[in-house]
Amino acid sequence: MKTNNIWFVTGASKGLGLTLVQQLLARGYAVAATSRNLEQLKQAVPPHAGRFLPLHMDLGNEESIHQAIATTISTLGGLDVVVNNAGYGQVGALEELSDQEARGNFDVNVFGLLNVLRHATPHLRRQGSGRVFNISSVGGFTGSFPGFGIYCATKFAIAGLTESYAAEVQSFGVQASVVYPGYFRTNFLTSDSLGTPTHPIAAYQSVRETQEQHEQQINGNQPGDPVKAAATLIQVSETTTQPVHLFLGEDAYQLAEQKMAAVQQDMRQWQAVATATGFTVS
Repeated sequence: MKTNNIWFVTGASKGLGLTLVQQLLARGYAVAATSRNLEQLKQAVPPHAGRFLPLHMDLGNEESIHQAIATTISTLGGLDVVVNNAGYGQVGALEELSDQEARGNFDVNVFGLLNVLRHATPHLRRQGSGRVFNISSVGGFTGSFPGFGIYCATKFAIAGLTESYAAEVQSFGVQASVVYPGYFRTNFLTSDSLGTPTHPIAAYQSVRETQEQHEQQINGNQPGDPVKAAATLIQVSETTTQPVHLFLGEDAYQLAEQKMAAVQQDMRQWQAVATATGFTVS
């Protein structure tokens, strides 16, 4: 008997979310899967004899989230693992993006995720067990991607809140991980998953080049296999202790190591000056 047998996966109609749902169902888990496009989700995943619950959920509507989680618990008989996967990319230099464009990305990627945690945690806390995987990005650990500043900021926010969340719920038997995927071969870099600036500024040629590189060169050639990524998440969920930080992909490891080395270099270079800031004891 599987311990963590009832999963709740957001953003499940495509990409890593869809692959994870398919892998879970193939392994005998029960899955509630959410999407803005319920018909697309139903077409992508066939019925599984009471083990698959497709749900429409609007991350911008807290009542919609509450109903989705309540329906999951009442229909499938519980809730064991939450995967906050839903989100979208936002391209554009910080100067280019409007307040509405920036806030829109935060509303979905960060506040939508928070709403899911807010409504799922009471059940996990009361039952004294549960697993949570918040899908960030390697861009939530290193932000050196021109034109992806707002997107990276949302993913950094997910990392920070997950660290705090993991500490808050540890005593209740709930474990949480922030997941930092590298480049995986999904449809994330296609036009329907990437927002672009309404009013681009011609001066930001480096941003246009980065955007073009991602859409035309990297898209379809990502080194990561989403099936293997999904299998890793399942494997981690079955361990006694899951990590708070989970990097996925060789490229994610390389980028993270480069960031850590750069931070250490900056700290060493400025340590003498930056640590001489305390009150002088006479």
